[in-house]
Amino acid sequence: MTDFDLLVVGELNADVIVACGAVRPAFGQVEDIVDDARIVLGSSGAITACGAARLGAHVAMAGVVGDDWLGEFVLARLRERGVDTRYCVVRPGRRTGMSIVLGAGGDRSTLTFPGEIGRLAADDVPPGARNAAGHVHVSSYFLQYDLWAGLPGLLRAVRDRGATTSVDPNWDPGRQFTHGLPELLPLLDYLLPNEAEALRITGRDTVGQAAADIAARGACAVVKRGGDGALAHHPDGTVRTVDAPRVEPLETTGAGDSFNAGFLATLAAGGDLTAALRTASACGALSTQGRGGTAAQPTADRAREVAHTLTVGTTTADGSETA
Repeated sequence: MTDFDLLVVGELNADVIVACGAVRPAFGQVEDIVDDARIVLGSSGAITACGAARLGAHVAMAGVVGDDWLGEFVLARLRERGVDTRYCVVRPGRRTGMSIVLGAGGDRSTLTFPGEIGRLAADDVPPGARNAAGHVHVSSYFLQYDLWAGLPGLLRAVRDRGATTSVDPNWDPGRQFTHGLPELLPLLDYLLPNEAEALRITGRDTVGQAAADIAARGACAVVKRGGDGALAHHPDGTVRTVDAPRVEPLETTGAGDSFNAGFLATLAAGGDLTAALRTASACGALSTQGRGGTAAQPTADRAREVAHTLTVGTTTADGSETA
């Protein structure tokens, strides 16, 4: 018996979401008017935690904020969504991270002030936290530089007691896409990159090749493909694909994190990989109907309603296919 379905270990920050419309940022002492701007809860980890909690999972968060008003804002928003913050660390004299997200035409550019984003170490996650969860998910691996050295030991401890693990690598601002991640794959049940990240991590030319490489190292590769849905390549050679709901995105921040939330919450509730992929694809798409990562995250009923309309195709290791 565990206290939490899910422990999210990762970065915490706020987002400033700017809807640019037709405006493109320009230097030279110019000023332009944009369609909308707001401060919301950000970070891959927090968005995943909130999405899973909204779907009914019992979720705890381990991360670091500064002792500023922005840190108070982040922790308050997590608690409002039902996420347990007892394992979050408030660092005296430090500043909470912030990302400025410029969105236009379904695309976005992100500028991040790290603050305490990368300052969570494995020792900051007490044994009681990792022992209380049925699944431990690590968000934004490439931003978590203080976590890299101690994470293998943390994940081994989690798996030794029979719990499961996952990592969402997110984009590497250093453009290296390594930092010990390949060596970590045998300790993961799931790696959850998007398509661009999977290609950069593996150096392969196609998403199918990239997923196969990840699975060969021991982790189930769950690759997010936006409007093309997603695929999961299991280490046993089985490949599942799911389509995506047809929606017109209002703003795409955190869509991949809401996908993570649907995937992990479904598994925590006893669903299989097929059900998890359907729910994840539904959650990712529905989250784009609001501004900010958590504004439009669906309830369990709404996610199930959309998930049931999606098709999963399966190809087994021997090449046979089923729908």
